[in-house]
Amino acid sequence: MTVADIREIGFGEVMEIVPVRHTDDRGFFSETFNVRTLRQAGIDVEFVQDNHSFSRPTGTLRGLHFQKPPMAQGKLVRVTSGEIFDVAVDIRLGSPTFGNWAGIVISADKWNQLYVPPGFAHGFVTLTANTEVIYKVTEFYSPEHDRSIRFDDPQIGIDWPLTNGPPQLSDKDANAPLLSQSDTGFEFAGSVK
Repeated sequence: MTVADIREIGFGEVMEIVPVRHTDDRGFFSETFNVRTLRQAGIDVEFVQDNHSFSRPTGTLRGLHFQKPPMAQGKLVRVTSGEIFDVAVDIRLGSPTFGNWAGIVISADKWNQLYVPPGFAHGFVTLTANTEVIYKVTEFYSPEHDRSIRFDDPQIGIDWPLTNGPPQLSDKDANAPLLSQSDTGFEFAGSVK
């Protein structure tokens, strides 16, 4: 993967990655994943599964999701059609940034990606209709470890760009507990960069 830029987003471990697109009159070519390039950037993980979501309406909000240890997931998120506001929330007990969030716009036009490591809840809201999101994960889906946190938890205070009224939510996300009511299973184990 030839990258134009890799930078931290709000936390030492959450990274924005922008692969290079080689364009000509026919279109473009881009290497969107290369384990060696990610390792050189400090992202030394093994991805085991790809997920693909399609959201028809603008304002579809998915999250905040995570899997508890020992089935914790890191995610590498990209958008192939449309645009999202993508968010990571630190849910590691004892972390100096516990409950803090960082968010960026990811889009097919910007061609950027976001790496969200284990220990962070993840969510996004679509900014355009007919948005497709593809993400790699470092652990297989496990229903018994799958958890959600309320997208509008006041303790977290995410400033979601909801310009067309309330978000479109699944029942799971609409009924998710607050962070203070969640046993995330994550403990902070190191220093924040």
